[in-house]
Amino acid sequence: MSSLRVMVVGAAGRMGREVVRAVLPQKDMTLVAAVDLARVGEDAVALAGADGPALPVTDDLANTLAQTHPDVAVDFTLPASIMGNARLALRAHVPYVIGATGLQAPDLSELAALSARHDTPVLVVPNFAIGAVLMMQFAAQAARHFDAAEIIELHHDQKLDSPSGTARATAQRMVEARGAAFPTAVGEDQPARGLCEGGVPLHSVRLPGLVAHQEVIFGGLGQTLTIRHDSINRESFMPGVLLALRKVRGLSGLQVGLDRAL
Repeated sequence: MSSLRVMVVGAAGRMGREVVRAVLPQKDMTLVAAVDLARVGEDAVALAGADGPALPVTDDLANTLAQTHPDVAVDFTLPASIMGNARLALRAHVPYVIGATGLQAPDLSELAALSARHDTPVLVVPNFAIGAVLMMQFAAQAARHFDAAEIIELHHDQKLDSPSGTARATAQRMVEARGAAFPTAVGEDQPARGLCEGGVPLHSVRLPGLVAHQEVIFGGLGQTLTIRHDSINRESFMPGVLLALRKVRGLSGLQVGLDRAL
């Protein structure tokens, strides 16, 4: 079996470097390209603190796609860059895994259209932690039995978007499981109650020392149920990233969520 040729976009960032470290020792993968607008020309392998042949960081995605011919690519850049990157990758028929959050409904609609036009799959993953996927599934199951719920998500202080993509996706799946929005009443004069998604208030905490954490709290007559997931470090995301890279080529169209690859 030939080795899967992998491109990492955003390779000089925190998550990108973690992905480089994760891909390098995989026997069925070869890291062929590292793209970033920062640290251009530096060795992506050395930046990641890993061992392996040097691979310079490039900043021209279109040219790098044409020169390296990756089988798959994963993007951990900022939301402002993702759509432009995805257009180039899909035009080159490279299956694309998107790890950054902050995409809006119009972005997803465009990705679906691009995927169909170029017959190339796109997998958008709000959270790569296997435990987070299970947390969302458990929350969707519980949502069928409770009429009130709130979500508290806690992340490191460098995270730009709030609420997180994971919190939004969790609320959306809870509403889908119920078949209707929660009857939670939060008025515009109650800003401390959080932004609502389908009747589920979402609360964001940003502090140094955190990585990625989420609580889904359900309330009912005389009882509460709390479902919590904690990512202690970024290594927790790597099994999910590797899974997505291995599975994305077998998907069709736009898919959202790591469970689509499970």
